[in-house]
Amino acid sequence: MNIQQQFNLTGSEIGYWFVSTNGRLWLPDGEVPVGRADELGFTNKRAQPIGELNGQTAWLICSEIKNAMSSIRPLLDSADQSLFNMAGRAVQLSEFYRSHKYCGYCGYEMYISNTEWCCMCDHCKERYYPQISPSIIVAIRHKNKILLAKHVRHNRDNLYTVLAGFTEIGETMETAVEREVFEESKIKIKNIRYVGSQPWPFPNSLMMAYLADYDSGEIVVDKNELIEANWYHYTQLPKIPKYGTIARRLIEDTIILCRQYDEYGCD
Repeated sequence: MNIQQQFNLTGSEIGYWFVSTNGRLWLPDGEVPVGRADELGFTNKRAQPIGELNGQTAWLICSEIKNAMSSIRPLLDSADQSLFNMAGRAVQLSEFYRSHKYCGYCGYEMYISNTEWCCMCDHCKERYYPQISPSIIVAIRHKNKILLAKHVRHNRDNLYTVLAGFTEIGETMETAVEREVFEESKIKIKNIRYVGSQPWPFPNSLMMAYLADYDSGEIVVDKNELIEANWYHYTQLPKIPKYGTIARRLIEDTIILCRQYDEYGCD
């Protein structure tokens, strides 16, 4: 099966069903529905296979169902990280198709490619691809403490997390890590190490995760980005992100390093 091809459902198709529009996803009973198209009322709906999940086809329907449209954030709590990632793909593709109906160069209507994730213009032959915004996220350790900050967007939840930001044009990821840390906290760091990545569809980021060590400087927060930032002993942490997020993984990794520092007395 060509995973990019769109067609009208016969009703016999089986799989996971991602119904999305305007950055939201249909989550009846808080879950992504699984089953036959006809049982879910999708016969003759326009759909697109977008991948495979747990051995079954993942389907995208760019539409709205009045009840149970939701953010995909609840899926972060799922033990199956691949489900969250596929939901992110579905939501981002749906929004991409909605925002690219017409060519930005010549204004003609575009069509969806059957061979790759893109929208194409028959008139001027321009191609458009889904936007992915590379971002960095970094946990910084100083001896047996970790730098945690309350971001402006997290003030209501009283949540503390590590520093993050978007990569700018012409930057390496490592340069972006150093710049973002200095802009937000005025400290300098060293020993930057790559840890991993996580698709972050809020709305279209790819988070590149790093660990780093404190080098010099005193914390002075950028009030446009942060409410506050401080060094926290690893046994006395405030409210931190949930499991399933790359931020939580960085914090857990840093806690291990802090414990090693206490045990051995050196980095």
